[in-house]
Amino acid sequence: MSTNNDKRREFATFLRARRAEVSPRQVGLPAYERSRKVAGLRREEVAGRAGISVDYYTRLEQGRLPAPSGSVLDALARALLLDDDQRDYLRQLADLAPARRQRRSRHQVVPAAVLAVLADLRTTPAVVLGRFTDILAWNDLAAELLLDFAAVPEEHRNYLWLTFLDPRARERLPDWDLSAGECVAYLRMDAGRYPSDPRLAELVAELSAEDSDFQHWWTTYRVSGRSFGSKRILHPVVGEVRLNWQVLTVAQERDQFLAVMPAADEESRQRLTALSTP
Repeated sequence: MSTNNDKRREFATFLRARRAEVSPRQVGLPAYERSRKVAGLRREEVAGRAGISVDYYTRLEQGRLPAPSGSVLDALARALLLDDDQRDYLRQLADLAPARRQRRSRHQVVPAAVLAVLADLRTTPAVVLGRFTDILAWNDLAAELLLDFAAVPEEHRNYLWLTFLDPRARERLPDWDLSAGECVAYLRMDAGRYPSDPRLAELVAELSAEDSDFQHWWTTYRVSGRSFGSKRILHPVVGEVRLNWQVLTVAQERDQFLAVMPAADEESRQRLTALSTP
């Protein structure tokens, strides 16, 4: 199926998912009408809030129409209470975001300059992530703190796969639910850019079959492009390490990101130093 048809189907499914999540009370409507059979908004309520016809909105939800104009997208975003990341995702599906060429090759090459930066970050864990959170490169401290990525088969060297299916990763993430849910939201954002990529289909199929939590979060259509935050790692030797992570876009490769994870406090800094000391 063509990329355009994939995006149209994804666009329709996203509208339905968001409509189901917005309660009548959130938009000032009676929440407990006897005739109300759904928890979320009705189609006519979304259409009315967006200023479009019910028939037009219904056909959008059914994937029977191409994506609408930017002004209609903005109206739908307001009607469905979309946040900034969800608005961006909708615009990507409508091809109103900066266009990116569909690339199907799994192999991604990390620029030499980025590898040099990784090597120089001796007291800060760092990894390079590619499309769909594939782990492309890492420094020694990241391997010590998170996982020995070199020992992981290349086909499983993916942050999402490890988060959901490797028990060692779960053991080191005391806030696993938060971290895992955020990872799924990142993947959903990537799906808007590359809906027909076979790597995406392969990864989603495997994770959905193996983990019910992933399957649930994937179907909620939550999206996120957040590029900073905090996390805790529970290391078996040095104990809890608190990190402030930041994701930086690699200029030469727009699909690659350098994720740096400096210590969030002095105690965590000392524990990272202990890990980095031979």
